[in-house]
Amino acid sequence: MPSFSFFTQKSFLQTGAGLAACLILCADAARAADWPQWRGPGRDGISPETGWTAAWPASGPKVLWKAHFGAGCSSFAVVGNRVFTMGNAKDEGSVFCLDARTGEPVWRYAFPSVLDPKMFDGGQCSTPTVDGDRVYALGRQGQLFCLDKATGAVVWSKDLPRDFGAKVASWGYAGSPLVLGGMLIVDVGAKGASAVAFDKATGAVLWQAGDDPQAYSSPYAFQQDGKQRVAFFNGFGLVVREAADGKEVLRFPWKTDWGINAVTPIVSEGKLLISSGYNHGAALLPLDAPEPKPVWENKSLRNRMNSSVLWRGCLYGFDEGTLTCLDFATGEVKWRQEGLGLGALILANGKLLIQAESGAVVVAEAAPEAYKELARVEGALPKKSWVAPVLADGKLFCRNNGGEAVVFDLSAPNP
Repeated sequence: MPSFSFFTQKSFLQTGAGLAACLILCADAARAADWPQWRGPGRDGISPETGWTAAWPASGPKVLWKAHFGAGCSSFAVVGNRVFTMGNAKDEGSVFCLDARTGEPVWRYAFPSVLDPKMFDGGQCSTPTVDGDRVYALGRQGQLFCLDKATGAVVWSKDLPRDFGAKVASWGYAGSPLVLGGMLIVDVGAKGASAVAFDKATGAVLWQAGDDPQAYSSPYAFQQDGKQRVAFFNGFGLVVREAADGKEVLRFPWKTDWGINAVTPIVSEGKLLISSGYNHGAALLPLDAPEPKPVWENKSLRNRMNSSVLWRGCLYGFDEGTLTCLDFATGEVKWRQEGLGLGALILANGKLLIQAESGAVVVAEAAPEAYKELARVEGALPKKSWVAPVLADGKLFCRNNGGEAVVFDLSAPNP
């Protein structure tokens, strides 16, 4: 079990065998899925993976490897047998690439970046985005990099404060870049460049729009009326733009203490959910008006930093330090569960995979009737964790704010 610290850089299908092989490949595809960006393939916190199990021994699942990446709340992107994340050591930020199976280092790209602890450990808070042979990473002070996936070499880069005059928010850049077609879309937060779309191959600016300050959320793309649109949850609140040219189509103010709008919007059936902590709450907004009136608004789901997931008509997420199940259509609370702190979660195969603030890893049913815990391992990580876990290829990737990471084997035997 490797452990390391901060490191340097007739047709085939007509035959019986063919049909059997095809069925095996299809089953394997359902069992194991990539997680190429923040919140997974759909940027919704839901994994299509089924080849994993919550039937753990009392001691917890098998540990495959451990690592230390330096401080930060960056989560993981996993594609094939490579895993990517970010971290800080002193005044140096890094983008890491490792072998996902063994934890062996493949490359590291380092750049100047102050640690800047402020009511948490500091460090990098954005999650890399992997697309084809490129990795896109956003540093805490606004350094934007396009890196070669195989080597970590810089293909192009930007400095958002220098290039656009952006003012870095109090807790730095935390949103993760969004790849959409040939574009890379970023919440920049500058006058005349609140949102910017870059050519993902060259870094050339395709469009820039708006004057709103940045916050800590990641852009979210969705289809509406046959058009591709992007939701930004920034320092003003919610702003929706046409993906093609950045034209604004919707605006809804959402002011919070210290300008902390951190979660990724959730879109379903023509409606969009936003949520913030610090006693603000959540709102469900229709997308058919430029200045929408909430379907409902309450203080029952105050997502401070980690996003909820939507599954079969219910939202599952953290209302400050309380895990909560909420009806998406009405805002009605179904159940609440104490004891997990300011945790983070994802969903796979109808189950919640939860990283508790204390470092415990928990599996629970995603069901509106009641909270039902299926598995738990205490002390999976020491110290505080606000980092969303990731499930890919039967492996659960977990990390704490200080940069300590552990990878568990959750793979289920092939039937």
